[in-house]
Formats: sequence, C-alpha cells, structure tokens
Amino acid sequence: MFLGKMTRAGIGMIAALGLSTSIASAQESVEVLHWWTAGGEAKALQVLKKDLEDQGVSWNDMPVAGGGGEQAMTVLRARVTSGNAPTAVQMLGFDIKDWAGEDVLANLDALAEKEGWEEVVPDALKDFSKHDGHWIAAPVNVHSTNWVWANKAIFEELDLKQPTNWDELIAALDKIKDAGYTAVAHGGQAWQDATIFDAVVMATGGPEFYQASMIDTDPDALGSDTMKTVFDRMAKLRTYVDDNFSGRDWNLATAMVINKEAGVQFMGDWAKGEFLNAGKVPDTDFMCFRFPGTQDAVTFNSDQFVMFKVGEDRQDAQMKLASAVMSPSFQSAFNVVKGSVPARTDVSNDAFDACGKKGMAELAAANKKGTLFGSMAHGHSVPAGVKNAMYDVITAHFNGEYDSATAAEELVNAVASAQ
Repeated sequence: MFLGKMTRAGIGMIAALGLSTSIASAQESVEVLHWWTAGGEAKALQVLKKDLEDQGVSWNDMPVAGGGGEQAMTVLRARVTSGNAPTAVQMLGFDIKDWAGEDVLANLDALAEKEGWEEVVPDALKDFSKHDGHWIAAPVNVHSTNWVWANKAIFEELDLKQPTNWDELIAALDKIKDAGYTAVAHGGQAWQDATIFDAVVMATGGPEFYQASMIDTDPDALGSDTMKTVFDRMAKLRTYVDDNFSGRDWNLATAMVINKEAGVQFMGDWAKGEFLNAGKVPDTDFMCFRFPGTQDAVTFNSDQFVMFKVGEDRQDAQMKLASAVMSPSFQSAFNVVKGSVPARTDVSNDAFDACGKKGMAELAAANKKGTLFGSMAHGHSVPAGVKNAMYDVITAHFNGEYDSATAAEELVNAVASAQ
C-alpha cells in the first residue's frame, strides 16, 4: 500500500502543505488530508468547515486530487515519517487497518463514549473504525454496492416489473435486448467487473457463502460448485453487454441508462448522482433496487476520517473535528449530496430522496439482521493484494479467457498465492 518513492511534484506539495501547521497558531486549527475535490463533495465539506469555524476552529485544507487516494497515501507517509502528521485523513477499508498497526493513530474512546457512537455505528463499520477495541476513526458515510439502476421508461415500454430473483432478471434482460436496447450498461474495468461479481456471489450463494468466500477466503468456498455457478452467471451477464464496453468509465455507462440507450446498470449508489445531475427524479425517471437475490443484504464501502496522534495543543481541535464529523446534521447534509447514506443509523431520512430513504432503511435492516458485509470489489473484505488477485481472475473469465470451472480453480490458486 505504501509507496517508497516520491515524485518531485509530490515532494514540493509536501513542503508547501507542511507550512500550514505553523500558519494558524493564534487559534485552534485542524489540518485535513482528503481527496474530495469534486464539486458536490467539496461543497458538502463546507458544512463541516462552517461547523468548526463556529466553534473557533480554523480548517487547513490539504486536498489531494485523485479519487482513490493513492497520491494522498504517498503524501501522508512522508508527513508521518517526518513527525508532522495531519490532524485527520480520509481513508478507506484496509488502508485503515494497515495504519492502525503502526501506533500512530489517536484514541477517540472518550469522545465516542460521551457521544454514544457504539450504539449508532453498524458493527461492520466498527471493524474499520476501531482497532484492538479502541476508536481510531470517525466514519462519514456508507456506500452500498449491490444496486441496480434502471431506465423507467424502458421498463414501462416493455411492461417489465422489478425483478426479484435471477430468473426474473434474465427474463427482463432478454426483453430489453430483444427490443434493440443494450440490456446491461457496463464498463470493462476490473473494479467494475468485480462490483457485479460481488452481487452475483451474494445472490447465488447467500450471506453465509459471501462470508466464506469473499471475507474468509475459504478455499473450499472459492473452488466450490456454487462458485462455478457464480462464474456461469457472470458469463451469462456478459452476453447482455455491448461490444464497446472495454475500458468505459462507470459514469459513461450510467449515461447510457440515463439516455435510454441501456436498460440497467449494476453499480454502487454513487451512480445516483449522475442521474440527479442530469435532472432525473427517482421513481419517476429511473428506478433503484437491490441486485435480484440480494434484497436482504448490503455490501458496502465507507469513507472514514482517521485521526492521527498530534501534539497536546492540537488535540482539543481534533476532538471537535471528530465530533462534528459524527454529528447527525453533517451526516445528513454530506450524504444527501454524496449519494451515500449516513454512517450512523439514527439520522433522520427527511432530507433524502426516495433512493436515499430506501438505502437507509435497508442498511439499518441489514445491520440488525447481520447481513451487512464489506465489499470485496471496493476494498472492504480482504487486503489489497488478495483483492487484486481476485480481480485478475474475474476479469480474465469475463473476457472469455477461462471457462467457469477453470476460473473457480484459478480463484483458489490466485488467493492462495496472494496471502
């Protein structure tokens, strides 16, 4: 995960950003490293900045563009090594676990106990927010990944009902394809292939099989007949994708559904923002529902603000930041814009649209039922090395390099080699 070499631009960025901790010494301040530089996300962060300013805490922004955060981790490594860690860092999944083992993170237990985090944060998120029983991060959101986004006009034109199982899904896709539309809008990138794979694993084998294969990486599950069926189903879905899918970005696939060129897309809830930006309305212009067969389960990823050990003079501001991140008002305001749902289960759904309300209710139900699982495709079920090994097999099979039986065997071997 950590990069040993730095670009000249990266070193220059660190030098420039390193000055920020000495600028605002007259008042309390926080320095936050993040990659939320896009319009909607950056706008949502203003809510958090305003909250802190009202408490007399200035915000020193440390934005590092790049979406996945790789450049952010490079900058962070250099800052921590030099003994000048930022107050908080946006982080995902197993990156959090990696840093937690290095004894450089702050302890948020007192604040968490005072504000009752234990009772409102889902257990599956706490697996990343806590280390050795201690709170180290404040979760911002939950993105769930097992969604279907559908063009409602196509469904109405073809008199299609929302499919609830595999057979109904295939029947619907056949009708969409026969009508001359692309049935499944998809981009041929490894993480997009894996996003569909996550859903098919859950739909085919159920929660226990997902746990065994995608989280526990049990070789018996990975090489099972059930996994062969998963690959068979992936091959079937491949027949509904258009010929130009290779390398297509996810948002361009979303645009195909928006523009009535395609019937459905299998994608996380960030896709909703594309529909909203195009002026589309949930349940009027587009439909959102769980991948058929996964209605009682949610696979997720979650952005969290990890707090690093800082000097005593900066700790009060750091606690104010963590408290503000966890406040219901910020959790609502930010996630309405982001397309995700709050990381705490007690936030009002009043400000959310129909898909947001559905997502919040299903998250709470899955948390209560024990069917809330970290997404393999999005770095929340296995370390990066194992995830990437799975990616290779999934994409090779999707592109026709393996038959299903061979793919299941290769999955076992790839995971074993990566562990």
